[in-house]
Amino acid sequence: MQDSIHEQPTAARRAGLAVKSAVRPALKTAWWMARLTVTVSLAVTVLQYLGVITWFAGWLNPLFHLVGLPGEAALVYLTSYFVNIYSAIAVIATFDLSLRSITILAVMCLCTHNMLIETAVQKKTGSSAVRMVLLRTVAALVSALLLNWVLPAEAVRDAAIVDDSGVPMKDIALSWLTATGKLVVKMTLIILTLNIMQKVLAEFGIIRWLSKLFRPVLKVFGLPAKTSFLWIVANTLGLAYGAAVMIEETEQGKISQKDADLLNHHIAISHSNLEDVSLLFSVGASVWCMLIVRWILAAAAVWLRQAELRLVRKVADN
Repeated sequence: MQDSIHEQPTAARRAGLAVKSAVRPALKTAWWMARLTVTVSLAVTVLQYLGVITWFAGWLNPLFHLVGLPGEAALVYLTSYFVNIYSAIAVIATFDLSLRSITILAVMCLCTHNMLIETAVQKKTGSSAVRMVLLRTVAALVSALLLNWVLPAEAVRDAAIVDDSGVPMKDIALSWLTATGKLVVKMTLIILTLNIMQKVLAEFGIIRWLSKLFRPVLKVFGLPAKTSFLWIVANTLGLAYGAAVMIEETEQGKISQKDADLLNHHIAISHSNLEDVSLLFSVGASVWCMLIVRWILAAAAVWLRQAELRLVRKVADN
């Protein structure tokens, strides 16, 4: 009896083993994310220097007028679509946009920011890349139409779109290298921390407790209780930073492919509700508009996906 007591690992030892098991998969995912981030950001930087993104933004101007936004909003949206919220905020700062326009634009950017990298993460966790891109893009359009209808109207004006193609390439390259280097370091640290946190929480049964705590909320969204921890990760830190945890959970079978796909339908539209929402609030966007509209659309996406799966099963049975 005494020997069996001594054989029980202490809390410190259990935590240490959990940390040790988390490091390798976290670094593996961080390396994958770093290569993807560098490639995508470099491609976007070159396209921006060549004027391709500015040209494309000008082509989208008529569409943005339909949702009550001025022409320069297209450049902000495209920047966030291919890069991230940070870059979108930098572009917003160069324009004189109303709080109404900033709010509509913020919700659109939150639905579709960092599209290439985040779609790669969702594909790796079992969802169709094409489906996720279409879902997020349609959600951005629908949210903009809803807000344009609900928020008090204002006159839509045109403004000149800034073209940075004349900036010396060496300055652009240095700026890209500095920003990307900082992002990769930050991403690696966050991914490592998150993976360690997930392992420790699982070891001590806290994830099971969180599942019970958030079960009523997840039920409203149409999500299984098992997705609670990943839901928290995605909502607080986003898809890119939560990639290591999400990928490991699906690859090890801790969450089924169906549950992962349902979660992806939700977080495709509603994620990064801590840092990104706070950043956009700092430039004038309405917090409630950013949250409520995306929560409604995310819930609708999951319930529609559930109905689609039931219909497919019914047809297959017949």
